[in-house]
Amino acid sequence: MNWQQVCEDKSLRDLPFKIELNKWGQLIMSPVKVIHSFYQSRIQSLLETFLKTGLAMPECAIQTTDGVKSADVVWVSDTRADIILEEDAASIAPEICVEVKSASNTLKEMLEKKDLYLDAGAEEVWICDKKGELYFYNSQGKIDHSVRVPDFPKQIKRRD
Repeated sequence: MNWQQVCEDKSLRDLPFKIELNKWGQLIMSPVKVIHSFYQSRIQSLLETFLKTGLAMPECAIQTTDGVKSADVVWVSDTRADIILEEDAASIAPEICVEVKSASNTLKEMLEKKDLYLDAGAEEVWICDKKGELYFYNSQGKIDHSVRVPDFPKQIKRRD
């Protein structure tokens, strides 16, 4: 199965799961909890606050060497958006890809996705843990804060 077939399959449209494909075309489905959606929403909102150009989006399908993965939140420049917005899965990763850890993810899986996004062209990958703490990475490895958004908080608070 390829990503276009997944997108066109009517039986997969209303599933309450995030869907991804591995490199063998097998479907991978992950259930999410409300707190996962909360962190996604806050991160997207903060990206829109800090970055006045480009687009912040949830659930962006990205073609990787291990199939299509769906980053929980991304920020993509206007230039890169012109390339990927009409694609079924982004042929080049957005500049910032964010993964929010859920109960069904292991840290090993999250770090593997980080590498896949960086290999697909992401400049930075952020991982948000179950407590809202953010970890930032680029092609050099773990970094103290985002280079593109240096003032982005390292902790997403449940209440302001």
